[in-house]
Amino acid sequence: QVQLVESGGGLVQAGGSLRLSCAASGLTFSTYGMAWFRQAPGKAREFVAGINWNVGCTNYAESVKGRFTISRDNAKNALYLQMNALKPEDTAVYYCAIAPSGAWGPKAQQYDYWGQGTQVTVSS
Repeated sequence: QVQLVESGGGLVQAGGSLRLSCAASGLTFSTYGMAWFRQAPGKAREFVAGINWNVGCTNYAESVKGRFTISRDNAKNALYLQMNALKPEDTAVYYCAIAPSGAWGPKAQQYDYWGQGTQVTVSS
């Protein structure tokens, strides 16, 4: 079965950086997309960034463009999110997700599998 395990979250001061990782296993799809979403307390889950696994095309939320970079390592079946210039409003639980359809857009319903999430807290 598909499993996604996130890691790399933590507490960081505003302006700092973190790198999130997502280890994927049980993948049997020939093509798929992956993405990072986040959910802050009391708010809806929101799209952060997505990537098409085969081609490497990427997509970002406006709020993180220029600060976050999504990437993948095909050999390791790993997804990453490099987060720079972090702001207190980036505080949230970050989830990785996979879409067997190959989608890498912002609609959460396109993603069939989700990890448990990793907490990112940015202090001011």
